[in-house]
Amino acid sequence: MAVRNIREIGDEILLKKAKEVTKINERTEELIDDMIETMYEANGVGLAAPQVGVLKRIVVIDTSTDEEEDGLLVLINPVITDTEGEQRGSEGCLSVPGKTGIVTRPEKVTVKFFDRDMNEQTLEAEGLLARAVCHECDHLEGKLYVELVEGELMDVNSLKKDEDEEENGEEA
Repeated sequence: MAVRNIREIGDEILLKKAKEVTKINERTEELIDDMIETMYEANGVGLAAPQVGVLKRIVVIDTSTDEEEDGLLVLINPVITDTEGEQRGSEGCLSVPGKTGIVTRPEKVTVKFFDRDMNEQTLEAEGLLARAVCHECDHLEGKLYVELVEGELMDVNSLKKDEDEEENGEEA
């Protein structure tokens, strides 16, 4: 396994549509393992293959907390088949470092996909997991979350500074 370079906004590959995976071979297995390692190394909750420069319809997601054992998901050729409700919240992206913005996503999604053994699966996700599924599936279509941001894209460091000042009773 190896940590791969994460492509950043401005890289043309992030704007291209990924191709379906038709079979799992050694190279695909290696890609998935590298994506998992890269996501964890970058402290992300999701990563799509185009973000590491590979135009394949593969995403890895882990929204689990420290208390949860294993929340790792590998979705191959994911397709969102149903959505319900809406949630509005802050979103960031490993390909848009240091930035965040408010995005509205479905509260619940149903997604069909293939697992690592190419067995068809269906997952019903809600909350943060639903947000992550939508975000990563957008990457497979060549879309970045910055296109959906309501208002302005904000600098994470300045938001953190503002929060720290509020906690310490200082005024901005």
